[in-house]
Amino acid sequence: MSQFQLFGLTGVMLFGLGLYAFIARPHLLRKILAFNIMGSGTFLVLVAIALRAPGPTPDPIPHALVLTGIVVSVSATALSLALIRRIHTETGRTSFPGEGRPPQDCHESAQPGDDSL
Repeated sequence: MSQFQLFGLTGVMLFGLGLYAFIARPHLLRKILAFNIMGSGTFLVLVAIALRAPGPTPDPIPHALVLTGIVVSVSATALSLALIRRIHTETGRTSFPGEGRPPQDCHESAQPGDDSL
């Protein structure tokens, strides 16, 4: 197994781990961290595909894309952290309402004798 195959496999595993955490965790800060892990996995896959030909020099285009992606990732993370802070200031919550909880039937929450349904 070459180092580029190892980079590619590690990148796919990181992306899968980040995708699972992004879906499974309701807390917004953890979603941002999961999104950054997904980005790191994507960067590793791009570095792994940089060596397409058996020649001694890899293709510089994927490396340039990774550097640009890192800058964009840092900017997007800063923006999302500012938005989370604003959401927390406005609502006092750090997750979306109802996310991460099993759906409840409206009839289960009704009290006996409550005819408001």
